[in-house]
Amino acid sequence: MDAFEKIAERKIQEAIRNGEFDNLLNRGKPINLDEDCFVPPELRMAYRILKNSGCIPPELEIRNEIISLRSMINSLDDDKERMKKIRELNFKLLKINELRKKPLDIEDFPEYQDKIYIKFIP
Repeated sequence: MDAFEKIAERKIQEAIRNGEFDNLLNRGKPINLDEDCFVPPELRMAYRILKNSGCIPPELEIRNEIISLRSMINSLDDDKERMKKIRELNFKLLKINELRKKPLDIEDFPEYQDKIYIKFIP
């Protein structure tokens, strides 16, 4: 569980204890989570066509490359090759953050998750 999930889970448990979820609209009814509900309406058709043809969005492709690079870096013994792969990894991280139009995704930096969790949850 990443730092933000821990923070969210703690806040949810606190709200449950305080009874903040007791009188919600549609309580006890299933939530309809359409697989495309988080995709903007104008992109849904294009994403569905790409998905049916076996293509994935660029963000997911780069994310898969990042995961592969991380495991490769951990297994390399040659320092020169490791540095080359680390530079490639850093480039991919910058590229994915640019595609997301967000400055930072903490999941890309797992070594900082616990430090952030400690900072926000006393």
